[in-house]
Amino acid sequence: MKRKFETLVWLTRKRSIQFLIGVGLLYLVVFTLEIPFVFKTGFGAVTTRPPSLLSEEEDHTEEREAPTRPFKTVSNALPPSQLARRKILSGLVLNDATFDLSGKDGSFELYKLAKNAREVGLNLWQDIQSGNPRPVLKKPENRSDSCPGSVSVSGSDFSGVVGLPCGLTLGSHVTVVGKPLAAHPDFEPRISVVKEDNEPVMVSQFVVELQGLKTVDGEDPPRIFHFNPRLKGDWSEKPVIELNTCYRMQWGASLRCDGWKSKADDDTVDRLVKCEKWIRDDEDHGEESKATWWLNRLIGRTKRVTIDWPFPFSENKLFVLTLSAGMEGYHVTVDGRHVASFPYRTGFALEDATGLSLAGDIDVHSIFAASLPSSHPSFAPQRHLEYSTRWCAQPLTGSGVELFIGILSAGNHFAERMAVRKSWMQHRLIKSAKVVARFFVALSPRKEVNAELKKEAEFFGDIVIVPYLDNYDLVVLKTVAICEYGVSFSAKYIMKGDDDTFVRVDAVINEARKVPDDKSFYIGNINYYHKPLRYGKWEVTYEEWPEEDYPPYANGPGYILASDIARYIVSEFEMHKLRLFKMEDVSMGMWVEQFNRTKPVHYSHSLNFCQFGCIEDYYTAHYQSPRQMMCLWDKLQRKTRPQCCNMR
Repeated sequence: MKRKFETLVWLTRKRSIQFLIGVGLLYLVVFTLEIPFVFKTGFGAVTTRPPSLLSEEEDHTEEREAPTRPFKTVSNALPPSQLARRKILSGLVLNDATFDLSGKDGSFELYKLAKNAREVGLNLWQDIQSGNPRPVLKKPENRSDSCPGSVSVSGSDFSGVVGLPCGLTLGSHVTVVGKPLAAHPDFEPRISVVKEDNEPVMVSQFVVELQGLKTVDGEDPPRIFHFNPRLKGDWSEKPVIELNTCYRMQWGASLRCDGWKSKADDDTVDRLVKCEKWIRDDEDHGEESKATWWLNRLIGRTKRVTIDWPFPFSENKLFVLTLSAGMEGYHVTVDGRHVASFPYRTGFALEDATGLSLAGDIDVHSIFAASLPSSHPSFAPQRHLEYSTRWCAQPLTGSGVELFIGILSAGNHFAERMAVRKSWMQHRLIKSAKVVARFFVALSPRKEVNAELKKEAEFFGDIVIVPYLDNYDLVVLKTVAICEYGVSFSAKYIMKGDDDTFVRVDAVINEARKVPDDKSFYIGNINYYHKPLRYGKWEVTYEEWPEEDYPPYANGPGYILASDIARYIVSEFEMHKLRLFKMEDVSMGMWVEQFNRTKPVHYSHSLNFCQFGCIEDYYTAHYQSPRQMMCLWDKLQRKTRPQCCNMR
């Protein structure tokens, strides 16, 4: 019995060994066949998960690129979905009949400008289509693309603006040696209201500004830093220094230094106060009592004496002003003494400050800038555009689009468009083509920018080019083009925004869905009873707008229309009956008011369509820099409640 048992165990072990050998041979055969298959198709081709659209949460957590899809710049290769996309040129018809120069409705100058811009734009577009545009500037092999580390300009050579080729970087500083001119009479009505009699106001003031690049004709360059000493004061009638920024022709909240030191609880900038103290005329520090005043301050004091300095600028007295870039903001010293510090504002980076401007009552002796960055400026499109199919637009299906979002942009806003693609345009509703978003861009006078723009449009499939030379007063044409594009594939709702506007897609479409389907609507941050300005930078003449009030209109950074209003606008434009005005948001309010005469329009006002910056629970947030766009998107993925990004 024992022998039989041992024999059975031996046979069992033998069969087990034979089975294991068989499994091993099978594994070797399979492994041998698998290797060439993997190397031929790539590792990414072997997967057990079917392809699907990423949700917002999945898209956020997947921050690393797949091994088989490394970043690389493609040349002229287009993604397969390009075949299903609409052509990149707008279908809006711009011809001689569109811009009637009869002077109707006081629009002669605007139509004349538009007609010229169309002619120039068509020539630019033909150059691009011909394949022979001016080539994009490339670095010669025997030259460096570095910028100078310093810039020096004498007063005799100064023409108003000094170029800073690569902008500024941390530690950069600019020194200005100059002399404020003597005060002169000024009859400006907005200043002379301080005076009760008929005597003119005496004025001596100048401006030192760091400026960015102008992107569109008719639009002033951005003021990245504005420093304005007023030696004779303004409405306060005391010497004052005002600091500010101006982003896309909109001034921010000013910082006024009027002689009082910033309070202890105020935020500092790199541990320096925003405003230093100086002697004011109302502090009784006259010449006759100066010795007594100093004696009273010194007698009996055991602690350090706080010294009050006079106002840092005097008429016909030479000064040395140094502007430096710190970690948290700009710092201004005059004759070696710290005067003011100004925190960095959102929307700008140090490298954007590509010019120093001086104007006003000042005699400039010399300007010197040092510790400047040596790298190429960031407005090169190659630095911003990431040619990956991940960011390409979804192909249009021709039906089922609930909301179309038209985004106004300028030719060289490469960074802004890329930030939008990577942030709110990754929303699941856009990924599923339920919502469609497109950039509307006119042509730049720089042919190399247009060549890059066309390449960008053909690859990403989300740009519509309106063929006219871009101009600030002609933005209204892009708005009409947005309506035409949205109507062409029967979008239910149409929205207009800017490329510095962050859109909460789900919140916006929910606002539109609240209105019954049989009602026309106009939703946004609506202004009522606004009056045109008859003087100043934003002057509107009576010929341009004879009425005393504007119609109710939604602020331009973000508003929504029912499709029947958009169809009316396109129809009126095609019949050359649509009145155009240089302010596109006012124009839209005017068109909606005209439509309202035949069919009632539901007006819906909400402050959540932010005109300036961002508020909690926003629907749209305006003036958001590319970094803020990414921050808002990141917060939207991680938070249950929308929160703003106040990063610098």
